[in-house]
Amino acid sequence: VQGEKTGKETFFPFIPCWYVGFATLPNQVHRKSVKKGFDFTLMVAGESGMGKSTLVNSLFLTDLYKDRKLLNAEERINQTVEIIKHTVDIEEKGVKLKLTIVDTPGFGDAVNNNECWKPITDYIDQQFEQYFRDESGLNRKNIQDNRVHCCLYFIPPFGHGLRPVDVEFMKALHEKVNIIPLIAKADCLTPNEIKKLKDRIREEIDKFGIKVYQFPECDSDEDEEFKQLDRELKECTPFAVIGSNTVVEARGQRVRGRLYPWGIVEVENQSHCDFVKLRNMLIRSHMHDLKDVTCDVHYENYRAQCIQEMTRFDNRMESPIPILPLSTPDADTEKLIKMKDEEVRNSLDFWFKKKLRRAAWCNSSFFLQQEQTRYS
Repeated sequence: VQGEKTGKETFFPFIPCWYVGFATLPNQVHRKSVKKGFDFTLMVAGESGMGKSTLVNSLFLTDLYKDRKLLNAEERINQTVEIIKHTVDIEEKGVKLKLTIVDTPGFGDAVNNNECWKPITDYIDQQFEQYFRDESGLNRKNIQDNRVHCCLYFIPPFGHGLRPVDVEFMKALHEKVNIIPLIAKADCLTPNEIKKLKDRIREEIDKFGIKVYQFPECDSDEDEEFKQLDRELKECTPFAVIGSNTVVEARGQRVRGRLYPWGIVEVENQSHCDFVKLRNMLIRSHMHDLKDVTCDVHYENYRAQCIQEMTRFDNRMESPIPILPLSTPDADTEKLIKMKDEEVRNSLDFWFKKKLRRAAWCNSSFFLQQEQTRYS
């Protein structure tokens, strides 16, 4: 095929006559998603000293706790559960991720831990409430999604399974967020001890009816490598993890790990811990599914409950969604509102006059037709 008359010939690729072009839709969605960026909110919960901060820094190769202040034993006695948010923008190969880490310092540290999970459940409900309010508003273009998509719950490695506070915490949250239980500081246990503790925790989760995050079933058309990865992830739960930001030398290579008198524990060595499996699941394979379950299951349950309660009460003030007071408009806003009202009123007047003229013309035409019929 010859192109424009520039002295050169332009050759176009052959396009079959049956080709329409909608096969490029995934590319369009990909470009739009990459341009918009992604967001993910991760909550970490557990007693102090379980390695929560170190594990988060190891997962995302960043330092989110630069200004952290460690409390002594006396200060922890009167400490209450706090909610602290850390937000960081991460970019990898042109893909932007807005990561929000929700930390819960003070959880499980008090002498009396009765309902120590209440501030955490209240925070999750507040995020659902804010999203529901934004979704029900007029401007729905740029809604900030601060809903908690996943909660990593750290279980102490000592003991013989779940403690009462672990059971009550997970039962209070399992209808609101995706819970992924972790065995913290797994380098304190031998492989046999880790296996026994995992079996015990799985049994107790089933016994107490705790709903932790369930991995979706693989489709029949998935490749064998992905199916094998899915089977390994299901067998590994709860994940036994180790965190470290220290680089040590092992077998002539520099790796992240912990140096002990008896040897080196490598964070990314799958024979030492499940850190790599957790990272693959959380970031590389199931991050989108965690967001989907949050939106389609947990948030929809909250939304349905709110709508049900709103329709139950006649009085609007008794609605579970508090009505925000309207701000008093300033002079410019009032002037703009008056101008818009005048435009609407003028357009309505013009529309009514047009209708009246049309009706008058139709009546006159009908009257003339009747007169002509009478005298003919």
